[in-house]
Order: sequence, then C-alpha cells, then structure tokens
Amino acid sequence: MKILVCISKTPDTTAKIAFTDNNTKFDAGSVQWIINPNDEYYALVRAIELKEADSSTIVHLVTVGGADTDAIIRKALALGGDEAIRINTECADSFSIAAQIAAVAKEGNYDLIFTGKETIDYNGSAVGGMLAELLDLPYVSLATKFELNGNAATVTREIEGGEEICEVSLPVVVSCNKGMAEQRIPNMRGIMAARTKPLKVVEPAAVEPLTSISEFSLPPAKTGVKLIDADNVAELARLLKEEAKVI
Repeated sequence: MKILVCISKTPDTTAKIAFTDNNTKFDAGSVQWIINPNDEYYALVRAIELKEADSSTIVHLVTVGGADTDAIIRKALALGGDEAIRINTECADSFSIAAQIAAVAKEGNYDLIFTGKETIDYNGSAVGGMLAELLDLPYVSLATKFELNGNAATVTREIEGGEEICEVSLPVVVSCNKGMAEQRIPNMRGIMAARTKPLKVVEPAAVEPLTSISEFSLPPAKTGVKLIDADNVAELARLLKEEAKVI
C-alpha cells in the first residue's frame, strides 16, 4: 500500500504575528516555522502506525513551498516517512495548493491520502475536500479513528454532538483530527536517517489561484478586567448592556 501524507509549515504558536506591504502580506522574517500540528500529530503518525503494522506499506510526504520548507519536511522524514516531494512554488490559496498536490498524487497512484484537519494559521480546512474532488475520490473529514481491513477502511469521524462511523473502499482522502494518533518525537536514529532519505523537488503545475488576500488585520487588543462587587448587580447589568453589549 502507498500512503501520501500532506505536510504544511505553520508559524510556531508563540510567534509574534505582523504584516507588511500595507497589511497585504504576512511578515515571515522573524517567525519560527514548525510542521502543522494536525499534519504531524495525527495524519503522519497514523500513516507511520499503518506502516509499522504492514512492512510493505510505503509512506510518501508532500509539501508545497520553497527551499525554506526543506527543514520542515526533513523533520517529518525523521518521524518515519520513506521519502518526500516538495512542489517548488509558494503557497497561494487552498485551491492552488490542492491542485498542486493532486498533480503529484495522480502520478503516484496512492491508495490512501492523509491530511490534517486544517492548518493552525489559516484554519481553512479546505484542502482535503478540494483534493478529493480533483482526484475524484471519496472524502472523510475530521477522522478520529482509522482502521484498515484489506481494501476497506472503517473511519470514525466527529459530527455535531457525537460521532459517525463510515465504511469506505480505498483509495480515499481522509482529513485527520485529534484522537487519530498520539504525538511522537523523532529519535536520533530517525534524525540521522532523514538526512539521506530522498527529497524530490518538482516544478509546479500551471495553476491559477481562485482567491487573493485584500488585507490582514490583527484582533483588537484586550482591554483590562473590571471587577464588580458581588452585591452591585445593577452596575454589572449596566456594563454588560452598555459596554460589553451582550444583553
């Protein structure tokens, strides 16, 4: 079986976010980049677990980005991927990313494609569904469990107020959510092996993005906390109505 895991880089959660070019571009100059946690903790680790259960399984990684993405994809290889593919173009919108990955996936003839449920920077949760549509494959989102039995998979996914269990035949695209796997840390053997694992750089397909960024803005700064005496209910009601405007 061949598995393709989609990997993206995202700013570390402690990074200070700023914008340039009149708030139309993200300022990446001082940001520490990491593997998107949903891709790493759930999608990649579950793929590695499937490989450990069946030694004939091959796990490929794919990412979209420039040469500065190489360190991220090497870390993913250190966790247990067999080889990686970097599509040599900067990320635009969700559609263009999905289309670039779809072009690679069509050539690779993969049985299973894993994505994280979303990236922690844009939180779009769109690439997986678009990728499935472009490949004309079934799609299961927000998966918390994935069990394989031959050419069929049983997938548990989150729904509003509960869970849903789906059965689907391979090939399939699955977006992975919390519960799919437990976080792993690369060991020294994996880190050393990742240095020599294949990292193939391919040129992008001719894809035009469908959307563009008009402006970024930061959320308003948090205001100070007002403490109201427990006996002063009238003042609390006034503040909730006139200042907070929640009643």
